[in-house]
Amino acid sequence: MIQILGDLSILIFQLINLSINKFNEIRDWLATAKYKKGDPMRTQDFLRDIGIVEGLKSSEKRFPDGSQYRFEVPGIQKPAAMAALIEATDKYGVTVHRVTQTKGIMLLTDSEIQEMIEMAKKARMELFLSVGPRATYDTSATANTKEGARIGYRLRGYKNLLYAVEDVKRAVELGVRGIVVYDEGLLWVLGKMRSAGELPENVHFKVSAHCGHGNPASAKLLQKIGADSFNPVRDLQIPMISAIRQAVNISIDLHMENPKSSGGFIRHYEAPEIVKAASPVYLKTGGAVAAHHGWDTTELQAAERVRQVFLVQSMINRYYPDAKISSLGTRDMAIPE
Repeated sequence: MIQILGDLSILIFQLINLSINKFNEIRDWLATAKYKKGDPMRTQDFLRDIGIVEGLKSSEKRFPDGSQYRFEVPGIQKPAAMAALIEATDKYGVTVHRVTQTKGIMLLTDSEIQEMIEMAKKARMELFLSVGPRATYDTSATANTKEGARIGYRLRGYKNLLYAVEDVKRAVELGVRGIVVYDEGLLWVLGKMRSAGELPENVHFKVSAHCGHGNPASAKLLQKIGADSFNPVRDLQIPMISAIRQAVNISIDLHMENPKSSGGFIRHYEAPEIVKAASPVYLKTGGAVAAHHGWDTTELQAAERVRQVFLVQSMINRYYPDAKISSLGTRDMAIPE
């Protein structure tokens, strides 16, 4: 009986040893496996082969003038707010490279657009106007439900696509050279129109965060179909941002702060590290002043948005003083004509 128990113990020990050795073999194979001819590709290797990699690294990419970062202030809906913003840049001694209107081109009169164009030209800054037609302005009942909100500002049906193109054409004919896009299909159409000469070659298309993209593959797709600037979802961590930067060459637009409707988080202390990882990058600043997207910024609030730019600039000056900010009026900027 004792002999039997001893033999059984030895057998169990050998089985355990065999299992451990087999586990180690499988673990080592998974850690070192490389795809070869006839073998399935490892997903990470395939992603790397198509230009998508993981890992945090400092970006060596730059704007054409050699700079790393620029400032964008969103939510400037009317000429009066824009005038207040420009005046405040002198008061705080900061540079704002891009002003973005978010309520829609169709909600501005020709004279309002022309007034904003003249101010942007004089200040040598970019003016981006947003496409007006969108699901939330449409007759869509779905877009106004909790689950249907995932539609975002995308376009429904042929007619809304047509209206959106007409909205863009009107702004471009008046001299606007920067357009915020909320629909990937529309971006594809506008890119085709630009390539065909139906839109000026120097019109820039910026993809909004409201499209909901947040990974390197999406960024590469958007760049391929015509995006000149890409605003990923607001809450990406810096390694996630770095992976996107390594995948594309177009500028990335990143929120330094957000209204409560978008989470209310503030990233001022992260700004220096974001510049290092995401260059060339637009630091989108001033959102905390608004209650929600599309907020009709007052003149006082426009000045407060510039104050927020000053705070972010101060962080960069303190923690990354060698970072290079772009000058105003550089040739690649979407300054109105």
